[in-house]
Amino acid sequence: MGIRPAHCYRGVDKPAYTRIAVTVHDKNFIGTNPNLRTRQFNMGNPLKKYTHILDLYCDSPGIQVRDNAIEAARLNVNRALITSLGKENFFMRLRIYPFHIMRENKLAQGAGADRVSSGMKHAFGKPIGKAARLRQGKVILSVLCDQTQLAEAQRCLMRAMPKMGFPMGVKVHQDLESIGKLPKKMREEKVEVKEEAAAAEGTTAPAAEGTAAAPAKGAAAAAKPGAKDAKPAAGAKPAAGKEPAKDAKKK
Repeated sequence: MGIRPAHCYRGVDKPAYTRIAVTVHDKNFIGTNPNLRTRQFNMGNPLKKYTHILDLYCDSPGIQVRDNAIEAARLNVNRALITSLGKENFFMRLRIYPFHIMRENKLAQGAGADRVSSGMKHAFGKPIGKAARLRQGKVILSVLCDQTQLAEAQRCLMRAMPKMGFPMGVKVHQDLESIGKLPKKMREEKVEVKEEAAAAEGTTAPAAEGTAAAPAKGAAAAAKPGAKDAKPAAGAKPAAGKEPAKDAKKK
């Protein structure tokens, strides 16, 4: 079964449910905690000194957005910033976290040919995912960049609107401390490290195998002729000793 449309979970009609009992599991009302689809919150280069900050904020009064939509918007904006500004010329931080656990009472379909199942009223339901609840003016993404890159960064931030599906706005200011404490080092991409390691192994491994295999083959080739030559020499003495024994029997 595919994922349901976003408008099914966009409304905020119930209190937020975030109850996850870590130590006392008897107080945990759900069987499992859904996995978070957002894998990264800090992107770009935090070591460079920037002059301006851009905040992408929610311009809708009270809305709920799922974690898969947040991850899709993050990936889209991050790729656009890398293409337009460069990997080391910006820093972006995701400012929201999906705390709310969505529940749904799934109904059996196709059970009866002439009736439709309506289910139980006010059912608690099972967890199906996580979502973040946003108020009007809540900052979703923040990007640090230079003054000459403001237009490109604003264009890249607005690419998150089709992924989330609600009105947004961009605010430009110079209060760099509002983004919070920055990381002390730049995150390295694991894909590039694996490719470099594989390239290094590919250049060194065949040479090592070839150098180790050549002496072994030469030694084996040198040992075989010596063994063959040694057999006749060793066998000549017994042959000479056996002949008198045969002659003695004949007599």
